[in-house]
Amino acid sequence: MKTIKDSVHDHIRVDGVARELLDTPPVQRLRHVRQLGTVHLVYPSANHTRFEHSLGVYHLATRALDELRVEGRAAEHVQAAALLHDIGHAPFSHNIEELIARRTGQYHDDVDDLLLEPVVETILRERDLEPRRVADLIRGRGTYGQLISGELDVDRMDYLVRDAHHTGVPYGTIDHGRLLKELRFVDGELVLAAGNVESAESMLVARALMNPTVYNHHVARISKSMLRRAARALLDTSDLDANTLRRLDDYGLIVRLREHEPSAELAHRLTDRRLFKRALWTEHDRVPSFVFDAAPAELTHVERAIAERAGVSPDTVILDRPQEPVMRESTSRIVVGDEIVRLGERSPLVRALRTIQREQWRLGVYTPSEQVEVVARAGAEELDLDLSAGTVVDRDVGRYARLDEFDGRDA
Repeated sequence: MKTIKDSVHDHIRVDGVARELLDTPPVQRLRHVRQLGTVHLVYPSANHTRFEHSLGVYHLATRALDELRVEGRAAEHVQAAALLHDIGHAPFSHNIEELIARRTGQYHDDVDDLLLEPVVETILRERDLEPRRVADLIRGRGTYGQLISGELDVDRMDYLVRDAHHTGVPYGTIDHGRLLKELRFVDGELVLAAGNVESAESMLVARALMNPTVYNHHVARISKSMLRRAARALLDTSDLDANTLRRLDDYGLIVRLREHEPSAELAHRLTDRRLFKRALWTEHDRVPSFVFDAAPAELTHVERAIAERAGVSPDTVILDRPQEPVMRESTSRIVVGDEIVRLGERSPLVRALRTIQREQWRLGVYTPSEQVEVVARAGAEELDLDLSAGTVVDRDVGRYARLDEFDGRDA
């Protein structure tokens, strides 16, 4: 057994299969993959890694298994999945995941090949554990997979608290001790016992508050977009393939980007924190439908069209279309009386938060600060945006903004 001091959960005892897996290269690589990608450019203390998060998920999974009285090989499979659940993450976590997935068909939870690496497979099979079963648990499949990836999973319980702790924001706090104690399996479904509507809502509120403050902060989105553009240039113009890139760590990727001419400028901007600024920052209901329907390649054509209208280099215009807002936590299952119901069916708070999420959604167009005004006007023309009523160009903030929402924060 090994005891590790953790910044969130205090002392974590690592035993059994997890202790044997702890020092394998796929797990140790996570020491060099930031949990929040480029969010450290907003919150300087957000330097925590996927390694410590994986330890936290293992710790909470072990506590959940104890509460649910799951033992033996079933428990060991879950513990292995908890520690290994993030080994498929690319550098900078989710920031370039979509780019890689379009070229490989693999997301971070597609880890079958990694579990068959000799050092990992040997450890699992020596303990009579099946790598494919571990992979299925990581994807959230089966009864116990819900603990690793589901509406009430221990992954979410750890990252909300950990991300809030390391960014210093007071919004991600949840009572994971109560949540773990109230978990139940009913007819193969992971649910919260009766009387826990508020406990389920706490996860929903924590995530809803962390989204605009941390995960979708405009500087995080700008820097993520720049990193994604640089990584795309590297893949398009070098002999590095997406599968190899996926196995790098943060430092390895930054070195590759800085040493390759087509990606070097953006890489140096990121490391020097000379970030692009917001030229457009547009609400969901004002964005034309073709933008939502466009494939990534079509959005690239829009970027080039904006750059051509503005008379600037296409390399200096980035169009950032985030995913449609979703609220996975609203489907958490709770026992109410003699029924199992979805949180969204029981909580009026869910409807309010869905509305807020939609109102917080923004389409972004980013460019260097000296080009903000010309790119903003070109972008508005290309996207057919009406900027006549109550909008301004603020050269310091670098965006079109409605006068009543301007908050004066630097981009």
